[in-house]
Amino acid sequence: MAGEPTKPRSSAEVSAAQKSSSRANAPLPEARPSAAEDIAAFVAKARAISPHRAGAKGRLVFALDATMSRQPTWDMACALQADMFREAASIGSLDIRLVYYRGLNECRATGWISDSAQLAKLMSKIDCQGGNTQIGKVLSEARREAVASAVRAVVFVGDAMEESVDDLCAKAGELGLLKVPVFMFQEGHDAAAEQAFREIARLTGGAWCRFDPGAAAQLRELLRAVAAYAAGGREALLRLSKTGAGAARLIGQMK
Repeated sequence: MAGEPTKPRSSAEVSAAQKSSSRANAPLPEARPSAAEDIAAFVAKARAISPHRAGAKGRLVFALDATMSRQPTWDMACALQADMFREAASIGSLDIRLVYYRGLNECRATGWISDSAQLAKLMSKIDCQGGNTQIGKVLSEARREAVASAVRAVVFVGDAMEESVDDLCAKAGELGLLKVPVFMFQEGHDAAAEQAFREIARLTGGAWCRFDPGAAAQLRELLRAVAAYAAGGREALLRLSKTGAGAARLIGQMK
């Protein structure tokens, strides 16, 4: 009521008022990092764990579709894989991790292999089986290895794609952030496969190339070019491109 003396505040009320004033004048909490900052931090951490050091042994994920339609190319790859090691040996050295899928739900990966005879022996024991493509699993495996052990490149050889293109592109984008190019080698002319393979290559900074069914010489040149890149980087691929048609095809697409 007007004219009445103001009632003195209790100590509890004074304390509450002081706290309220303090909160009003306190600095705002730091903003949470944006999604882009989170990604940048992840990539920086991954690179710190597995740097691509000059002179370090190259590591290549060699992925193959081992479904039934792939048997001729699988046999051809078995015969040609030693050329990858020979090309890499002229530059530095190379470890290869073989990843393959077949059947209804089988996708397997070997350990790291540095001997062409050992890789050939392993591949000779694998027979192709009918089933759907599992390219998404290949890309996920490549990402895990990229973070853990400094993968320099991924090569995939296949003729079909029966998965969600959007899902594959999301996985490819993660490899692109880690600076791991994927080289997609397509046998045949399947339109859906070409669309997906080209986009995976683009998102990772790799390359897409088609080779004709049964064309051993074409596949040999492509595999030699990727091995050169994995062992010696872009400079080695540039040097090979002066004399090798496969290397020239790849370097023309890479970012």
